[in-house]
Amino acid sequence: MIAGMKQAQSIRATVMQTPSRSQLEVLPEVVIDVDQHGVIEAVGQRAGEVDVELGPDVVLLPGLIDTHIHAPQWPQLGTGLDLALEPWLFEHTFPLEKRLTDPAFAAAVWPQMVSTLLSHGTTTAVYYATIDVATTTQLAATCLELGQRAFVGRVAMDHPEGTPEWYRDQSATVAVDLSSNSIEEIRALGSELVRPIVTPRFTPACTDDALRGLAELAADRGVLVQTHCSESDWQHGHALDRYGASDASALFDLGLIRDHTVLAHGNFLSDGDFDLLRSAGSGVAHCPLSNAYFANAVFPARRALNAGVRVGLGTDIAGGASPGLLPQAAHAVTASRYLEDGVDPATATGARGNADSRLTIVEAFHLATMGGADLLGEPVGLLAPGRSFDALAVQTNRAGSPLRCWDEIDDDARRFEKIVRLGTPNDITNVWVAGRRVAGVGT
Repeated sequence: MIAGMKQAQSIRATVMQTPSRSQLEVLPEVVIDVDQHGVIEAVGQRAGEVDVELGPDVVLLPGLIDTHIHAPQWPQLGTGLDLALEPWLFEHTFPLEKRLTDPAFAAAVWPQMVSTLLSHGTTTAVYYATIDVATTTQLAATCLELGQRAFVGRVAMDHPEGTPEWYRDQSATVAVDLSSNSIEEIRALGSELVRPIVTPRFTPACTDDALRGLAELAADRGVLVQTHCSESDWQHGHALDRYGASDASALFDLGLIRDHTVLAHGNFLSDGDFDLLRSAGSGVAHCPLSNAYFANAVFPARRALNAGVRVGLGTDIAGGASPGLLPQAAHAVTASRYLEDGVDPATATGARGNADSRLTIVEAFHLATMGGADLLGEPVGLLAPGRSFDALAVQTNRAGSPLRCWDEIDDDARRFEKIVRLGTPNDITNVWVAGRRVAGVGT
């Protein structure tokens, strides 16, 4: 059962978190004091009773931030991944998204999806909804009801060559006007927990007039922007053919590369593109599992980070067939190893990969927490005074779980690595968003 009115509370737990890319911070048996608004007042050692005592086998982590989710693709999760991106969209995805413009179907899908993601520890989600204003508002209302922090975007797509006739905005003006209406409806819900985000799908699906109009709308309304950027050979090549420039450069010229713009994938971004993103304050939603199926490339996450680009982590549901961010952190490490080591045995070892590409598990978890918080400009991602108490509690040594820690061999670093690589919803006992318990085993 989900709690209602929030109250000030105190929680004693061992905290593990990553304040920086290179730092695993372990705070043993600290007390976290949370005010009635869900904001952390203090973190420190003190004796005495507390409201919640998590116990010695439980570790408290900052809430996970999924920076790229296609909500209407939830019912196709785990299917159709034998196809390339363009046929996957036209044969599977667009027909399903059209079905999710039906409020009755949306009413069945949205609650099941949001509650499942919360059970995986996804406390903040950045959603692409449908082209329909009503079902987009339904999604925002569902997030608010179930207690998930969310950015919800009504998808704009009006290009007659890049979209099916039966699932598109009829003009650039319609795309902008409906997006404006969606902003107003989501804001009318009256909560800062769930906010609108301007969402042109990507350049192949939008005319230049729509892209410019949506950029102006975002600037006028003070709303963040999300779109796809250089995901695959197909999308990257489309921008080069259409604009004679990279996807990022074209989006910048159109006004969409702004502070905290979320660019999904970015696998073909150049060093010049990274400079552009860094100077604008935009960043990348890195989706390692989805990229394995649709990108034709591995995103150079370490190179982007070294260039000062903001990088968060995303599932890209349903292109990524795993809904949790703990597995995505592990996938990010794996993908980076493929990029560094190379994968073609016919190529000499020294020439096979890209040096200095690998991520550590600490860096990958940082992407899922502080990286996403920085990308979105949100006071989350770390359990520290002044930030929202968005957190998940993970139990180790649960009967039947592979997440077993051995005092004889496991130090803090090994324990953390096991939690990230092996933790499942069955091991997550509690999830809080802004101080409200919203999920966990037994909820």
